[in-house]
Amino acid sequence: MAQERAQAATFKGNPITLVGPELKAGDKAPDFTLNKSLVEEVSLKDFDGKIKLISVVPSLDTGVCDAQTRRFNQEAHNLGDQVVVLTVSVDLPFAQARWCGAAGIDRVVTLSDYKHRAFGEAYGVLIKELQLDHRSIFVLDADNTIQYVEYLSEMGEHPDYDKAIAAVKSLL
Repeated sequence: MAQERAQAATFKGNPITLVGPELKAGDKAPDFTLNKSLVEEVSLKDFDGKIKLISVVPSLDTGVCDAQTRRFNQEAHNLGDQVVVLTVSVDLPFAQARWCGAAGIDRVVTLSDYKHRAFGEAYGVLIKELQLDHRSIFVLDADNTIQYVEYLSEMGEHPDYDKAIAAVKSLL
């Protein structure tokens, strides 16, 4: 079993346990396999050569996750083709597609960690008690080195959008 960490993370003020390592800027990003659809899987290498902003949300069908994904979709329009914005959740791929269609999301690639929760464990965001991925942001350079990380202490809070976008822009 993967390691549990004692990061002070909460959900509505109640402590939660995150499973996996706490990644830091300078670390090589762990590879992952996530579902783009129920049958199509992608991995980190599918985005080789691109700057990656990985926005992790517990579920697109909640207010903060909805707002976070819409904000990064809006920002993606100004970042150019060198950047890919990935939103990772444990929502089923068809639920992600339904949500994106209804929300008009056209620049963010939604990927699902529903099958194995392996992304959550590798990136240290799997919530043991809920089996959801904890809200966090990772910015990877084109060589998959982590340049920026934000693990939110309270799952219901918004990430620092400006810092994440500034980290991406610094790599352009």
